Amino acid sequence: TGFYFDTVIQITLYDSSKEALIDDCFEMAETFEKLVSTTVADSDIDRLNRAGGTPVTVSEETLTLLEEGLSYCTMSLGAFDITIGALTNLWDIKDNPGRLPDQADIDHACATIGYENILIDGNEVTLTNPETQLDLGAIAKGYIADRMKEYLMENGVTQGIINLGGNVLTLGPKSDGTAYKIGIQRPFAEDGSSLMTVEVTDRAVVTSGIYQRYFELDGVIYHHILDPNIGYPFQNGLLSVTIICEKSVDGDALSTTCFALGLEKGMALVESLADTEAVFIAEDYKVVKSSGMK
Repeated sequence: TGFYFDTVIQITLYDSSKEALIDDCFEMAETFEKLVSTTVADSDIDRLNRAGGTPVTVSEETLTLLEEGLSYCTMSLGAFDITIGALTNLWDIKDNPGRLPDQADIDHACATIGYENILIDGNEVTLTNPETQLDLGAIAKGYIADRMKEYLMENGVTQGIINLGGNVLTLGPKSDGTAYKIGIQRPFAEDGSSLMTVEVTDRAVVTSGIYQRYFELDGVIYHHILDPNIGYPFQNGLLSVTIICEKSVDGDALSTTCFALGLEKGMALVESLADTEAVFIAEDYKVVKSSGMK
């Protein structure tokens, strides 16, 4: 267990001879944190956010992650947008004492959002709006989990669990051939208990929910999944969306995207994708599962 990306991460291996690989994975986490974190000084993303519209040369890893993010920005028609940084900074949900931002500030932040503002030329990236701020929080952990899995498999690991703050990625079946049982948290359960479990083999299970970071004011829950169009947290009757798919990066981006799209459009997107399933939990705790869920 370690603490990276502002969350607890846990890597579980079942072959004691491979123990040293866990340290390697933590080193990988530290490397990525120094590349793509918005809060680490001089990371690639920090340099881009401070560049004032001038080009910045970034690493191959950062470039790949940006391109992954842009593909989901396009797929969702901007419901998912990695240029939402000014708005997330304004709300600061994690440390917000329970105050709404001023409407003028929200409007100004929204005006800086637009994935079309990202210009990529080789390894040079330019934010064409000097005030645009990147935030890869909705996709970075998934990408990093996939990279860890690749590394472990290349080094002979055939079973294990990577858990990056709720982004769960399994390697193979267990040694006895059975699937892993992964819990989907009951929203707002103080003891972290599960509402249901899913059985997976060699799959990612990733959840986005309003109970992870939020504050309540006058009976309204203000959470961290923000609508880039209006500048406020989505209010669409959902508590959480869990995606089950092969790659954690897809699960990470899709869970946020499907939450943003809402139950009907989000489920339609899931049903259109191969080898992808979902569990939506509505405000009344009704569970809606995609057609391929057993």
